[in-house]
Amino acid sequence: MFESLSEKLQNITSKMRGKARVSESDIKEMMREIRMALLEADVNYGVVKEFVADMTEKCKGADVQESFTPGQQIVKIVRDSLTELLGGEEGEEKLKVSDTGFNIIILYGLQGAGKTTTAAKLAKLLKENGKKPMVVSVDVHRPAAAQQLKVLSDAVGVDCYIDPEEKDAVKIAKDGEGRARYMLCNYLIIDTAGRTVADEELMEELRDIAAAVNPTEKLLVVDAMIGQEAVNVAQLFEQNIGMDGFIMTKLDGDARGGAALSIRKLTSKPIKYICTGEKVDAIEKFYPQRMADRILGMGDVVSLIEKAQANIDEEEARKTMERMMGSGYNLDDLYDQFAQMKKMGSLKDLVGMMPGAAGKISDEELDDKIVDRQMAIITSMTKKERRSPSILNASRRKRIAAGAGVQVSDVNKLITQYEQTAKIMKQFSNGKGGFKMPKGFAKQAAKMGLKGGGMGNMGGMGGLGNMGGMSGLGSGMPQGLGSFRAPKEDTDDSPFVPAGRRDRKKKRKGRR
Repeated sequence: MFESLSEKLQNITSKMRGKARVSESDIKEMMREIRMALLEADVNYGVVKEFVADMTEKCKGADVQESFTPGQQIVKIVRDSLTELLGGEEGEEKLKVSDTGFNIIILYGLQGAGKTTTAAKLAKLLKENGKKPMVVSVDVHRPAAAQQLKVLSDAVGVDCYIDPEEKDAVKIAKDGEGRARYMLCNYLIIDTAGRTVADEELMEELRDIAAAVNPTEKLLVVDAMIGQEAVNVAQLFEQNIGMDGFIMTKLDGDARGGAALSIRKLTSKPIKYICTGEKVDAIEKFYPQRMADRILGMGDVVSLIEKAQANIDEEEARKTMERMMGSGYNLDDLYDQFAQMKKMGSLKDLVGMMPGAAGKISDEELDDKIVDRQMAIITSMTKKERRSPSILNASRRKRIAAGAGVQVSDVNKLITQYEQTAKIMKQFSNGKGGFKMPKGFAKQAAKMGLKGGGMGNMGGMGGLGNMGGMSGLGSGMPQGLGSFRAPKEDTDDSPFVPAGRRDRKKKRKGRR
């Protein structure tokens, strides 16, 4: 998401962070680089000019010059200015709610912007939030448009009204409204027709539909990949119909970010949702400050926790943590952690939400196929092997590698990763499934002036439960992100000796 722009802005701000003194020439050079980065991201020229001028004034202010850390102060100004450009710090722009309790949302947009898929995504999101939505297709021009919406709505378990035989879009909209009221739905999402180019005939049809159903919310679905043209489309629809907000789609592609950074400033209408993939759950509310933090590489921990809460089973994660602290942790648990991570999205997206992690790890090292490979190795084992990894001798490893389509060295690395994780967690276990601090930690913490061993205020490991099962995420990454890096060339296919057996051999040798 905004990969190119994010990388450039991170490089610019990192140069300023450590500066104890900031001269006027430093500010001028930084603004020149920011201007170039925004223009290359296809941000509107007028927006860039005003944005840079406003930031320059703030950076030359007394607050920066008199600060003990002027470099950090400038980074904060960049962050705040970017947040303001995206919509301000007030947070999300919520959907309007009708006093009657029945709400109608009309989705507009050009062909190919993703209206039909977005209708199903939005319906699924509303359903997950305890609402009862219905979707209706009034696209009478595109063949199979109604059927596409029906298939998508069935997939997400949402009611759908279509009438393929009817050619009057306004009548379908009215009939859909009646059906939704009869079914006691509280949201009706209308998927309208699009054109490759907006014309008066289309606008007339859309105005008639809006007049017939009196929508609570009119949202324009905008393709982020068309750059500044998205702003022109938004202004055209605003002039002819009037918009309440936008949904940005295809932000997972090679979109340079120009549309998202320009559209709010030039239309004064908020971005309410963003779509980051083709799957029906790839939609999220838009938070300007969180997006600014992501672009600047500051992470987005709140969104990461929300994603964990939505996708990780907290009870299952708690049981896994207890097994890790005890003696029941096995490869089945490791497989479950990998599966939970896959539910949360790609490794690249997760790393982008971690403060300071963006840009530190290459794309090759964050290939999701690496996790798939690890899971394939585990599924190639028998139930006994997964529950008792100590029985995995050389011949078993060779069979597992053949079944998973990998090298024996890959199997060895996975087992090593598992054993290291189990060993580390055992050091923190009190033997009763609970948590203890390492020997000498409390004394060292007391010297540093930390009360309760430095962990008291954090609620121990139990505090992780409040994060929606983040313990499952952490334990699934036992060696940090490095555990998921692509295996380096390793020709060592020699039999693997478990750590316990090696220790016993050393003891016997010492006694001799």
